[in-house]
Amino acid sequence: MSRIAVYAGSFDPITYGHLDVVTRAAAVFDKVYFAVLVNPLKGTPIFTADVRERVIRESVDELCAPDVAARIEVQSFDGMTVDFCRRNGASFIVRGLRAVSDFESELQRAHTNRKLAPEIDTIFFMTALDQSYLSSSLVKEIAHFGGDVSEMVPPAVSRRLAGKGRSL
Repeated sequence: MSRIAVYAGSFDPITYGHLDVVTRAAAVFDKVYFAVLVNPLKGTPIFTADVRERVIRESVDELCAPDVAARIEVQSFDGMTVDFCRRNGASFIVRGLRAVSDFESELQRAHTNRKLAPEIDTIFFMTALDQSYLSSSLVKEIAHFGGDVSEMVPPAVSRRLAGKGRSL
């Protein structure tokens, strides 16, 4: 039986922290869906779901070892993560934790998902220490004001952020 996991989020944009988590998840699971959530409750994204999918795939292909990249599938979805898991035969949801402050909300989310789908469990990965400060929101704010985010995001993101500046 194949061990399939889903790493879901808006990933607007993807950061090196996200890549760290999905890379380590791909070492544990046979297949990991890097699932791009289309969530109207989060406001207008800087990148469309299609662009986020392309950026993630480019980043995985550029920066991950080929055997790891082969186990990561990028796909967008809307709705509940547990429904996406069921449609794709996933028994696990992967979540990244940057700091203790993330734990409370992630614990609530994990318990809620378990209540909705008892057959699906949540696995937490701690983000690497040198990336524990990263968030997509922080990257967007820095990029908006013309700051250099190249050490925070993969080159595929940097290329697309170039020139956006204050239009973010």
